[in-house]
Amino acid sequence: MPEPAAPHPTDRYIVATDGACKGNPGPAGWAWVGEDGNWAAGSLPEGTNNIGELLGLLYAITDHADVTELIIQADSKYAIDTYSSWMDGHRRRGWVTSAKKPVANRDILERLIAARDARRASGMPDVVLEHVRGHSGHRLNSWADERAVRASEHAAKGEALVWTSLRGLDRLDVATDPPRSAADRARR
Repeated sequence: MPEPAAPHPTDRYIVATDGACKGNPGPAGWAWVGEDGNWAAGSLPEGTNNIGELLGLLYAITDHADVTELIIQADSKYAIDTYSSWMDGHRRRGWVTSAKKPVANRDILERLIAARDARRASGMPDVVLEHVRGHSGHRLNSWADERAVRASEHAAKGEALVWTSLRGLDRLDVATDPPRSAADRARR
């Protein structure tokens, strides 16, 4: 009997996300890095670490709208909890907190809801979110961190840009460790 065909690359895909901020608030960056070395990153001259984390998640979802089983690994419990538990409640309560203050990052949360709802409307399953420990030798997360930190350095120069291998930039060699940042610990 012949072996079953390998799944099409868009059937299952793992991507890690991260955000970075110089100060908090301050110049911020976001990134996602896929298991095949594709990546995207963006810079915001004014932002927060949470904004970077949410944008990394948002772009990982929207840039992979055709992937059936999209697995997103993030070191941010805030981003994971926002997506999986909080954003719908915020919308139901009229985008105010229990203290009757406006919900932070509403514009990004509305875009995350739209991205999730678009997947559902097309018959795709929800993304799978996995929490990973940051700065602990998780290679894809370390690459996402490296890209997000690099983006935040551009943001510190006042640049608001997006870079991606999906539009011609080289893929990363995710079989090797990224250049070490001061926050990364050596692998054991």
